[in-house]
Amino acid sequence: APRPLRSLSCFGPQDWLEKFRMSRETFFYVCNLLRPGLAPHSAHFHPALPLEQRVAVALWHLATNVEYQTLSPLFGVGPSTVQTCVREVSYAVVLLLKPLYLRLPNEKELENMVRIFRARWGFPHCIGALDSLHLPINPPLRLSTDYCNGQGWHSILTQATVDGLGQFWDVSTAFPGSMENSAVLESSRLWDFMGKAQKYVLLGDATYPLQDWILKPYQEDENLTQRQLQFNYRLKRAHSVIENAFLRLKARWQILLKCDDCSLELLPTLVLACCILHNVCEAHDNPFNEEWLEGTEPTELPKPCQPAPAAMEDGRAEQVRELMCQYFESCGEG
Repeated sequence: APRPLRSLSCFGPQDWLEKFRMSRETFFYVCNLLRPGLAPHSAHFHPALPLEQRVAVALWHLATNVEYQTLSPLFGVGPSTVQTCVREVSYAVVLLLKPLYLRLPNEKELENMVRIFRARWGFPHCIGALDSLHLPINPPLRLSTDYCNGQGWHSILTQATVDGLGQFWDVSTAFPGSMENSAVLESSRLWDFMGKAQKYVLLGDATYPLQDWILKPYQEDENLTQRQLQFNYRLKRAHSVIENAFLRLKARWQILLKCDDCSLELLPTLVLACCILHNVCEAHDNPFNEEWLEGTEPTELPKPCQPAPAAMEDGRAEQVRELMCQYFESCGEG
């Protein structure tokens, strides 16, 4: 059996990235922020496991999805202690880091987001891109139908919004895979928030309803004009910011690739914790290893893409889309 780790000091820079997805400095910064929520309570924790090692156990599992039985001898604890660490650290991340790293922006932040989005993606008045993420699960038999999505596999659905830098600023999770994106959107706080932030737009795809604050591509057919085609090109290019964010999220935190062993009760907290930790890594410029991307998009699990019901479309929004078409035409190609 491997000798238990008594200290994290044996890790080199590459070890920190591979095992915890963050630099040593970021790791200890996160530990200090989590300290108030991870006070030692003897009923739960192995008395010899310091806070830093509890965080290390949890991040190692979230990053690599290595089994509890494999991690436990490395830290000289039982598998149930590893499981407890993962649960407690995930809850602490959501409780203590969410207010700092994943919250709705204020007016000044919104204006800054518009500037960044326009500079990076060439799309005006835009504060982000909206999309959904289906994560494969193994639901209880009694809930099998609820969690079976439009492509015939079982999933839990997460709705997320990112800014122009690919950092999440709104995440709603725990929805059963059978729900459509438009229904999730209407039941989320984003619907109310954006309804009040009238002068800004989000970019979505065909699964979302056209609103004066959600722009989506024109339906592809032979009747599209040149400027409508140009609008579609611009929107899809800018919308790729969230597709890339989801790829990086799943590559960094590979627990999300296979949530079969995770309880449905804990899963929403795990998803939120991973989104928050993604933002921490991105905000602190922690390196991203492209090799982590291998195997993050399993082709046998095609993404559900049910178009939004026509009844949800806002007729006035067509004018906003037309104005954008005119704007891009006046800008020229690119």
